[in-house]
Amino acid sequence: MNGVPRAFSPEILQVPLDKLLPSRSLPSSVPGSVKFRQIVSSIQSVGLIEPLSISPMDAISGQYLVLDGHVRLMAMQELEFSVAPCLLAADDEAYTYNSRINRLSSIQETRMLQEAVAKGVSKDRLAQSLNIDISSLLKKLKLLDGICPEAVELLRDLQFSPEISRILRKMKATRQVVCVDLMLSANSLTVNYAEALLATTPAELLVGGEKPEMKGVTAEQMARMEHEMENLQGQYKLIEDSYADDVLNLVVAQGYLSKLLANDAVSRFIEQHRQDIYEQFKSIALMNSLDS
Repeated sequence: MNGVPRAFSPEILQVPLDKLLPSRSLPSSVPGSVKFRQIVSSIQSVGLIEPLSISPMDAISGQYLVLDGHVRLMAMQELEFSVAPCLLAADDEAYTYNSRINRLSSIQETRMLQEAVAKGVSKDRLAQSLNIDISSLLKKLKLLDGICPEAVELLRDLQFSPEISRILRKMKATRQVVCVDLMLSANSLTVNYAEALLATTPAELLVGGEKPEMKGVTAEQMARMEHEMENLQGQYKLIEDSYADDVLNLVVAQGYLSKLLANDAVSRFIEQHRQDIYEQFKSIALMNSLDS
């Protein structure tokens, strides 16, 4: 493994901003976005952490083409930087390598913030760097408080609102795992769904053993909601358990029908004697996906 080429030069170049030429234009909404203000605040507080990615200098114009880091470049221009730290790409392939990395999950972010606080970084400075108020930072720092390890493991690679943690804390560990599993299975890791699961959680599975009050909902209506939610959860799990086998059977059936209808004699016989079945077979054979 001694012939693997480097994608970027290991040295960081300090390039004047007027020598950096963007390879694409940014939407007009970027300067007013929350993410942009966070980047500006972070650079202002702790400096630029991730260098820009640039192509080799053009021999005629003397400029470098920015491959990645356009928002950071705009932020430095607003802050009136004179130079920017840059990584020089080995070629001029204009791709955004940020699209090839995994974004930081909520749990990873929390652990990094906790580590920064443990090393002596003040919470005020962290909040300023992220351009968020101190209350939002405290919610991020306490994201995992009261959440059982099994639920944390299910959520470890995902991004989710701290409000979901607030809701889960009201449940006992076993119920936390069940609710997280249901949200993930339904692909609905939302506060509203978490609130609905909390509302239908039996009192014995709640911390403190008391049901939260819901305005405008009677005890009879709440009991009916709990019963319907239990039935729905049971049906959902049954479907989830049989999904893989059902998909396999459908794929095999589609392949068989495709070969069956490819036989002209068989196809003509079915079409002449069972037109209704023929149309159904034909539609199944022509499906491009199971969503069709």
